[in-house]
Amino acid sequence: MANMNTTFVLLNLLYLLLITESISLEAVPSNSIAVNANVRCIEIERVALQKFRKGLKDPFNWLSSWVGQDCCNWEGIGCSNQTSNVVKLDLGSSNLCGFGGGSQYTPDQPNCLSGKLDPSLQNLKYLSYLNLSNINFQGLSFPYFLGSLKKLTFLDLSFTMFSGVVSPSLGNLTNLSYLNLIPSQFSERTLSVSNIYWLTNLSSLQYLNLQNIDLSKAETHWLQVVNMLPSLSELYLSSCGLHHLPQTLPFVNLTSLSVLDLSNNGFNSSSIPPWLFNLTALINLRINLCDLKGPIPNIARASLCNLKNLDMSFNFFIGGPITEFIQALSGCGNHRLEQLNLGSNQLSGVLPHSLGYFTHLRELHLTNNSFSGPIPSSTQHLSRLEILDLSYNLMNGTIPEFIGQLTELSTLALFSNSWEGTMTETHFLNLKKLTWFSLSSTRKSLVLNVTHDWTPPFSLQNVLIKNCQLGPAFPAWLKTQKNLLEISLVNSSISAKIPNWLWNLSSLPWKLDLSHNQLRGDLPKSLSFEWVDLSYNNLTGSLPLWPSVSYLSLRKNLLSGPLPVNIFQRMKKLVTLDLARNFLNGSIPSLTIGPTGLWFVDLSNNLLSGNIPRHWMSMQNLEAIDLSRNNLLGNIPTSLCSLPTLNWLQLSYNNFSGDLFSTLQNCSSLYTLDVGGNRFSGTLPKWIGKRLPSISELRLRENMLSGPILEQLCILARLHVLDFGYNNFSGSIPTCLGNLAGLKSLVKYSISPIRSLLLPQTYSEHMDLTAKGAQREYYSLIFLMNSIDLSRNNLTGEIPEALTKLSLLSTLNLSWNQLTGTIPENIGALHNLETLDLSCNHLLGPIPPKAVDEDNEEFRFEKLWFYVSVVLGFIVGFWIVCGSLVIKKSWRHAYFNFVNEKKDRLFVVVKVNMARLQGKIEA
Repeated sequence: MANMNTTFVLLNLLYLLLITESISLEAVPSNSIAVNANVRCIEIERVALQKFRKGLKDPFNWLSSWVGQDCCNWEGIGCSNQTSNVVKLDLGSSNLCGFGGGSQYTPDQPNCLSGKLDPSLQNLKYLSYLNLSNINFQGLSFPYFLGSLKKLTFLDLSFTMFSGVVSPSLGNLTNLSYLNLIPSQFSERTLSVSNIYWLTNLSSLQYLNLQNIDLSKAETHWLQVVNMLPSLSELYLSSCGLHHLPQTLPFVNLTSLSVLDLSNNGFNSSSIPPWLFNLTALINLRINLCDLKGPIPNIARASLCNLKNLDMSFNFFIGGPITEFIQALSGCGNHRLEQLNLGSNQLSGVLPHSLGYFTHLRELHLTNNSFSGPIPSSTQHLSRLEILDLSYNLMNGTIPEFIGQLTELSTLALFSNSWEGTMTETHFLNLKKLTWFSLSSTRKSLVLNVTHDWTPPFSLQNVLIKNCQLGPAFPAWLKTQKNLLEISLVNSSISAKIPNWLWNLSSLPWKLDLSHNQLRGDLPKSLSFEWVDLSYNNLTGSLPLWPSVSYLSLRKNLLSGPLPVNIFQRMKKLVTLDLARNFLNGSIPSLTIGPTGLWFVDLSNNLLSGNIPRHWMSMQNLEAIDLSRNNLLGNIPTSLCSLPTLNWLQLSYNNFSGDLFSTLQNCSSLYTLDVGGNRFSGTLPKWIGKRLPSISELRLRENMLSGPILEQLCILARLHVLDFGYNNFSGSIPTCLGNLAGLKSLVKYSISPIRSLLLPQTYSEHMDLTAKGAQREYYSLIFLMNSIDLSRNNLTGEIPEALTKLSLLSTLNLSWNQLTGTIPENIGALHNLETLDLSCNHLLGPIPPKAVDEDNEEFRFEKLWFYVSVVLGFIVGFWIVCGSLVIKKSWRHAYFNFVNEKKDRLFVVVKVNMARLQGKIEA
């Protein structure tokens, strides 16, 4: 018995000794200086660290402690208490410089540490933890020597600006459990792999982050390799250039995988593979922006009970109903799902009742789909819901009052649906945390009806209301909102004056959009907004100067008076300026000194006069200028074409004159040129094809241009709108016009760069084009118009047969010329041709049957409706007037008495005036 007790005591002592030894070999954190106080590092390792330090730039002296002999007390260094070997090197700048973990520096922030990675680090043979994240290694090639640090268990090289190919030598790090290689998104150089078979050696790997690394050379084997890592818990392969997503996986070995991020990979319209939903340990799954299509696959009920976050958004082609999928997910008793994002797809059907089972749900994003029907009543059980986004769907019905009981809601997005009915104060009763609210109804059948003195329980930062009946009074409750950043009340039936308190909100909001209402009154002399859109209202008075404004649209109001002389000097922050469709007069102020960031100017449809200013050099970012429909005169200043990014120039319907092309030689960046309706003269220059290489729309209509139509036009590959009508061009039509690539293929020309989200929402590119015998103003679909109009000139010769090869041509107008010969037989083969006008020439031969039949069909249809409307109008008008007199006797008597009385009065007036006139003549 004594021997047994002795043996037991010895075993306990041995166990304690092993534990002590194990603890002594662990790395000591760099901040545990007291523990390391008596430990002196090994010289060869200290020298290696000093060489490494010498290669770094440290402008903020974060490594000021790296002095003396004892490197174990240096910042970021950890040593083994047992052997004094350096086992930890943690210089991750996100921690060292006070930034949060996982962040990276942007180009406008100074890096704490930068420089070169000295290979002397390979002498740290016992290093198990290495974190160099966020150190700027300035595009150096990925270090090969890291593969010799075989005791590493933790390696973080995220955002380090390495480039080139990831070294396969990392496969030697067989003890590695954490590997993070995310390159900086701000680096001009890329990081890629030749293959990833080396990963199969890392059997202990639990965390793998290869986000933003080019894995295109591994796309055929990436899943096979990853599936051989049984311990893997988190896998991040976002934005890796993968295009192949296997639909089957015979054996799923990823039983521990809790996080899978495959977002932002173009999987070439692959279907969602069913094996994804067999990963039962998944907590977070991101397959957004993956170019996936088809329906969501069927999954077994209660098969993803650990799932908390699911993001399938922005695939655009995932379609079908979600009822079965949601029911399967809701089969788990614990209902752990917290975030569900299915936005920007083609999902349809009504929202299932089973959505209400996810009682832990915090975010529900279903925006930009085709969901229909009402909000399900079960939604009232989502008491933890913070974000509800149902915007841009086809949902209808009334908005339920229980929305006001979702007390955790911070975002309620109901924009762009077909809501109807009325929202009252009850809908917002307990929404104390609401900061974002958006609402609109495509039917404009939703009324927001609250009392004038209502004080909402929330404090909004963003409010967007459109196509709802909010007026006629201006909503006074906005005055109570102290944190507003954005106010958008568009097309909301507000017809009052804008209250003065709106211009002096204490929260200093940056955006104000009150467009498409009937607001009246004058504009304030000052305001603090940066983005102002008051277009399509009835505002009056003169134009004020608002120095804080960057985006300004006052389009289609009743503003009058001249433009302030110093508008461009005072409003130096301007990026877009839209003052079109007002009654502004006077000249355009000087642009010698102006806003350098100005990008878009529209002063069209006003009463402006005088010349275009001569100096534009201060506005090097200007891309679009629209001065059409004014009373401007003179010529185009040459400085206008010195703007390097000028894409859109619209000067139509003014009184400009002179030689047009002498000032356009340097307008090489133009996509659209419209100078129609002026008095320009001159002939087409031979340089037109080379100096205007990007022209897509060229409209010279209604000027006094002459000379031949040059063959140099034919090299304009993007040209798809050519309007030379109502000029004095002569000679023959160039045969090579049949080679215009922009009229053969949509891919041969691109949309003008100014079609951008940065443009004011009220602005649409517009151009007057003649089609089907009438001139119409076309807007955002200009790039789909394909036309040639050479009418009302002095062109001679035959119609080139080559024009029949322009397969996208929709309008061809050659009328009122001196053309001869026969009409090309194949012109009827232009299947997209909608308008063909060859009238008033000297042509021979039959008109193409297709054109005749379609024109006659359209003419017969219009003629039929004309006669029908005349007959119906006569019958309705006759019986409304005469029928009522026949039926109603009292009306008949009153009517004829009225006629007789008027006749007698007219007779008396005529007689009296005749007598007076005769008396004056005799006198």
